Amino acid sequence: MTGEDDARQSHRPLTEEQARRMLADMNEVIRAGEEMRKLRTEMIRVLVGLGWTQDRIARLTEMSQPAVSKQVTKYKAGEVPPPMELSLDQDDAPWLEGRLWGLAEEISETCRGAARCTRYVDALARGKKRFTPRNVDELRRAVEEDLRLRRAEFPGGYQDAYDRISRGLDVPAKTTDTPAPASVRRALAHRIQRDRLGGDA
Repeated sequence: MTGEDDARQSHRPLTEEQARRMLADMNEVIRAGEEMRKLRTEMIRVLVGLGWTQDRIARLTEMSQPAVSKQVTKYKAGEVPPPMELSLDQDDAPWLEGRLWGLAEEISETCRGAARCTRYVDALARGKKRFTPRNVDELRRAVEEDLRLRRAEFPGGYQDAYDRISRGLDVPAKTTDTPAPASVRRALAHRIQRDRLGGDA
């Protein structure tokens, strides 16, 4: 290829496909950021329901106290939700999905990223996958395969947690009386499951 050919090659306009892929990646990041902001707002609502002070919430969320106060004052006295049940063993689908997510993350970290479920864990963290029935089913299969192939690497609590989660997901979805959105319940179950497994390790 001559120098003139190289110059023409390097000055080719951006193709529609290249632009589509680039913008799709940007949209994923933007959408994930928006979802995280919404989730943080809902978590503040839950913490208010648990009786936490604005100063405490501000410290933990790394928000300014006025910003937290603005969120809190949106809720009239009658709108503050009742305290949520934080027991690990709850049977509604979002809670069980959050537990599965937490278990998958623990498996991925234990295997230093070499687990079958790592791809799903990374996609969930980046907001590139949602908790659709199909994605949850695929994550379940990946976790189950990791537990079967690498059983010796995990504490017994991993298999016990998966068995409980799997049984819950196999039965018709149950509803819960809490007004908290599904995303909040997933996030709470995810964190509690990770902490429980970390304590058992």
